[in-house]
Amino acid sequence: MPLQVCMLETRIQRLAEILSQVVADTRARIEKKQAQTYEEMVAEQEEAEAELAPEDEDDEDEFVYNPLKLPLGWDGKPIPYWLYKLHGLNQEYKCEICGNASYWGRRAFERHFKEWRHQNGMRALGIPNNKNFYEVTKIEDAQELWKNIQDKAKGGFHPEVDEEFEDAQGNVYNRKTYEDLKRQGLI
Repeated sequence: MPLQVCMLETRIQRLAEILSQVVADTRARIEKKQAQTYEEMVAEQEEAEAELAPEDEDDEDEFVYNPLKLPLGWDGKPIPYWLYKLHGLNQEYKCEICGNASYWGRRAFERHFKEWRHQNGMRALGIPNNKNFYEVTKIEDAQELWKNIQDKAKGGFHPEVDEEFEDAQGNVYNRKTYEDLKRQGLI
């Protein structure tokens, strides 16, 4: 407990050092404003309005008609519809592991497997995020695959699952299926 308090005090002191210039500048600006006359305040306000006015006019000229809600390109205009379709941005991919997050387009979907949200989701499930789980988006599927990987890693021979039998036609069955079919007289 004393160590935590000491570390917290150190952090607070460091933040105070970092922000000291900002606090000093703010204090100087407030003192300057308090010392201004009415005429100086009006002149400063008019200057600020003059700076903002040209920006407002530019924004009106830059209005872009985008009824399909297409993503914007490098020039600030919507990308062409054919390009939107070509990149598959009209397809939505959901990932249950990421908290049902939606990804638009195959590229964004493939990239999300390396991002923090998917990695944290896998870590919360107790599953490593490696190439075996690429394209796995459902929690149940990921847990089942992880269980199968762990079972195979343990090794061992299970005769009812691993032992194979072949019938007269050349069909291959595992032991349990073969014995069931033989008992029924189908083989």
